[in-house]
Amino acid sequence: MALSEVYWDRHIPLPKLGPVQAKVTVAVVALLCFINSYDGEFVFDDSEAIVNNKDLKPATPLSNIWRNDFWGSNLSSNSSHKSYRPLTVLTFRLNYLIAGGLHPVGFHVLNIILHAVISVLMIDVFAILIGGLDYDEKGWTLNRAPKTSLLAAIFFAAHPVHTESVAGVVGRADLLCALFFQLSFLTYCKAFNNGRDRDDRFSIWWVVVSLVLCAAAMLCKEQGITVLGVNAAFDVLLICNVNVYELGHRLLFRKNPPDLGEIVQMGLLKRLGLMSLGGLLMLYARWRIMGTGPPAFTEVDNPASFEENVFTRIVNYNYYYSLNAWLLLCPWWLCFDWSMGCVPLIKSATDWRVVWLLLLWCVLIGLISQALCSPDIQRRRTLTLGLVLLVVPFLPACNIFFRVGFVVAERVLYLSSAGYCLLLAYSLGHCCYRWTKYKKLTCVMLLALLCMYVVRCALRSHQWRSEQSLFSSALSVCPLNAKVHYNVGKNLADRGNTSAAVKYYREAVRLHPNYVHAMNNLGNILKEKNELTEAEQLLSKAVAVQPDFAAAWMNLGIVQNSLRKFEAAEQSYWNAIHYRKKYPDCYYNLGRLYADQNRHVDALNAWRNATMLKPDHSLAWNNMVILLDNTGNLDQAELIGREGLKLLPNDHTIMFSLANVLGKLQKYKESESFFLHALRINPNAASCHGNLAVLYHRWGKLELAKKHYELSLKLDPEAPGTRDNYNMLRRKLDQLKHSTP
Repeated sequence: MALSEVYWDRHIPLPKLGPVQAKVTVAVVALLCFINSYDGEFVFDDSEAIVNNKDLKPATPLSNIWRNDFWGSNLSSNSSHKSYRPLTVLTFRLNYLIAGGLHPVGFHVLNIILHAVISVLMIDVFAILIGGLDYDEKGWTLNRAPKTSLLAAIFFAAHPVHTESVAGVVGRADLLCALFFQLSFLTYCKAFNNGRDRDDRFSIWWVVVSLVLCAAAMLCKEQGITVLGVNAAFDVLLICNVNVYELGHRLLFRKNPPDLGEIVQMGLLKRLGLMSLGGLLMLYARWRIMGTGPPAFTEVDNPASFEENVFTRIVNYNYYYSLNAWLLLCPWWLCFDWSMGCVPLIKSATDWRVVWLLLLWCVLIGLISQALCSPDIQRRRTLTLGLVLLVVPFLPACNIFFRVGFVVAERVLYLSSAGYCLLLAYSLGHCCYRWTKYKKLTCVMLLALLCMYVVRCALRSHQWRSEQSLFSSALSVCPLNAKVHYNVGKNLADRGNTSAAVKYYREAVRLHPNYVHAMNNLGNILKEKNELTEAEQLLSKAVAVQPDFAAAWMNLGIVQNSLRKFEAAEQSYWNAIHYRKKYPDCYYNLGRLYADQNRHVDALNAWRNATMLKPDHSLAWNNMVILLDNTGNLDQAELIGREGLKLLPNDHTIMFSLANVLGKLQKYKESESFFLHALRINPNAASCHGNLAVLYHRWGKLELAKKHYELSLKLDPEAPGTRDNYNMLRRKLDQLKHSTP
């Protein structure tokens, strides 16, 4: 344990603040950087993890979050991403309960608060890693590097690469994982404060608590297990004060073999054994929970991992590492997604990008040599633990142990950035110590860097407030990314600008010719524009590329039906149902096909299947009533209409259709009641006013008929048949007026 002050600390151009003042300062910086994201929308992955996740709803059993993945899918499903993060989902559920629904403000505010808390705790973590572990008489940790730890924590609080984790609600997983990671590490440090176990050098119970907190971190995000590696390195390097270089040199050359008795006596092997056992149990439990094995990723998610040439694969992995390093060094070019051609593969040694990975390894080798060989014990310890904190949390994302589903992901750098911030603070402190005459220049550069961080955080947080700004911002960063163009197009289409969306969907398909989701969405828009031939070509290609794409099969069926290719359309619908057994919308469209072919019984059966799978399928209920009405089965139409209204009591379309049926059955009073109820829900429905007028006309309530004919014509002057009926009524009223004495 280091008991002396860190020699470069006092040269850092920051005021020496008390513990409380330092923590308040860091919290304010963290809030200042990300506060403008508090009222943002649910964006990007939030739609799947939160908006469409049934596990958040109070009606869903709480036990479901322990059986399903992060996205609400069953872990045993082959389509599951196997992201098991029940504690994170539990916090989403609590947000939902407290807010009384899916109101994004509460979700965002909690993320911002969590980041502020984590940034504050980083002061304690950095203080131990830089200055060593020491306690005062009251048992409080002494901070031997107050300025360096404060500066590193400020860097962490303001680093722009954290924006995805803080401003994106799904980043809650990274935040909670980091929080429990810190608590696990700090608890492990507590094991060396007046241990009362049989071995009085440490408390085994605090080690066990640290393992429990590690498990909690892992239940927030899989990356949490890496805290065991950090704890082990801290124990070896700081608690046991092992000089790794000297130890390795002695073992390798068998000169002056080291005396390991003291290390054994300090309980290191016992602690490492306990952590190893705990880690293995966690990994085993995690593997058992995954059920069907690891998730299946596609080539577009991580193209380098599908390269058959091992050398090419290794080169590209290392290039990805250099990109991550660049995001830490210069977090200006940030993007919500780096897949689908955003980072083209390096396939030749002459590719100029090889320079970046060579530069990365030169820097790393330089840092490692300083960390291992420096005669300065404080520098050696700081650099080594900084590198451990930088590298170890990144290991699950490095493609070494298993294939990951991304090329670069800013969110996975949340924990690793702490190591970078520690190294950056050390570098500035060392520069100030070595070059005291340039202290003012260093101070200006430090202030400029912090201002740049804060401004970049504010700008990036603003971009994360809506999907429109988030997706558009990525066009300049990753213009070759088909998913970026797809998401911009989808956002435009969702806002009703389908003409502009077509341009981006076409570009997505051009960049990635087998992008089935882009083809499907583009085909849908072209279908609405009545460009049916091209729509059919696109959708046919989509199902050829991905035969189990049920939505594309259904949309292809709709297009083929419009082209009057009835047999092909029917086959497409059945293909969709084959790949997605419970597909009510497909049954509905199949019913429409049968209705167009006058296969009335088949149509009714298809619509009945739709309502069985989705009882609130309004269109299916309404079409059954209309078909039975048109075929003269009025009694059955009445029964179906009433059944539908029991499930959808405020559906004005079913009320309207049932009212028409009741009018034909001469149940005028009941028919009037349904028409009026429908108009209370939708008062501007011209057809409803028109048909109510017809009812009154038949019923003999001519003045009321006249009133509703006029309302219908006012709302829709071109309403078919209404003007003729109105003129007929006026003639009848004139006749009655003239015949009255």
